[in-house]
Amino acid sequence: MADMESFREAVTAWAAGGPGDPARELAARLPVRTAVLLEGLSDAAAVSTLAARRGRNLAAEGVCVLPMGGAMSVGRFAGLLGPSGLGLRLTGLCDEAERGYYARGLARAGAGRQWFFVCAADLEDELIRALGMRRMEELVRAEGELRALQTFLRQPAQRNRTSQQQLRRFLGTKKGRKIHYGRVLVEALDPDRIPAPLDGLLTSL
Repeated sequence: MADMESFREAVTAWAAGGPGDPARELAARLPVRTAVLLEGLSDAAAVSTLAARRGRNLAAEGVCVLPMGGAMSVGRFAGLLGPSGLGLRLTGLCDEAERGYYARGLARAGAGRQWFFVCAADLEDELIRALGMRRMEELVRAEGELRALQTFLRQPAQRNRTSQQQLRRFLGTKKGRKIHYGRVLVEALDPDRIPAPLDGLLTSL
């Protein structure tokens, strides 16, 4: 839905210090009811992919999936979009390590009662655990990156990490890789193996 993409871009520009009128005008014109605040583009790719798997068009439902460009932006986005701003319902994903930061940012924005779903480490970690190491290796091979993974695993810094930690690190070593695998991993999940935070988020929308 092109208009929802325009709204997402307008909000992102507003949060970066630009004018708020474009976002306000689009919010008044579109049936926007919920903003899903996510740390980055890989999380957004995973959420959008799961929604598509379930036959849902979030934009048509009035849901804006909004990558914030980092967890530290949550207070800013919540202030613009929540009760003291556009009055949208707020939800999203956060990492366990960021839970306190999210709670403080939402409280400052008057959105303290909004519901967020918490990943143990991050969403990639949740997806890797849900798929298992054997399936992950199959997917990396299918994407033509097995040799790159093997080279990465030979680095001295990886020796003391678990296999899961190594894979999680590997996904972040090349620009665009986490976004790509955000789609690939969700597409590969069995329906009964969707990580609880991701499943809970989609179910709540």
